[in-house]
Amino acid sequence: MSEFSPETRASDADRDRVAKLLQEHFAHGRLESGEFSDRLENAYKARTQSELIDLTRDLPERDLAELPTDPSRPAPTAPGDWGSVLRDPALAIPWALWAGVNTLCFTVWLILFLTGQVTYPWFLWVLGPWGIVMLFVTLALKATRQSPWQQ
Repeated sequence: MSEFSPETRASDADRDRVAKLLQEHFAHGRLESGEFSDRLENAYKARTQSELIDLTRDLPERDLAELPTDPSRPAPTAPGDWGSVLRDPALAIPWALWAGVNTLCFTVWLILFLTGQVTYPWFLWVLGPWGIVMLFVTLALKATRQSPWQQ
């Protein structure tokens, strides 16, 4: 196999990688909406690696705000820092779904309870097991999450 060449044809995975990178830079405010749309369109039209490189040439490889002020020391992280874990969409969305479904179940049970049709708190069978699973997933993610400077 030959060395990497800018004129090498780009794969779908290469285009997707650049599209994701452009989305991150757009989310951080480095690209305006129109410029982001143009670059994203060009990323999916790109035929070679050099066309993809040109789309991200003026963007930093890494968010400079995430770098510690003193590169010789890792950025401080508090042992109880749950903020970054709970802001992760991979957890925030399932927790929001859990809360929404359980609110609905409790509301239905409460209406039935107040009308005298049911007394057994069946909504706990939805709330409890699902909540326990979500708790273990959250704790596992917190335990495995590391700062890139601690490696």
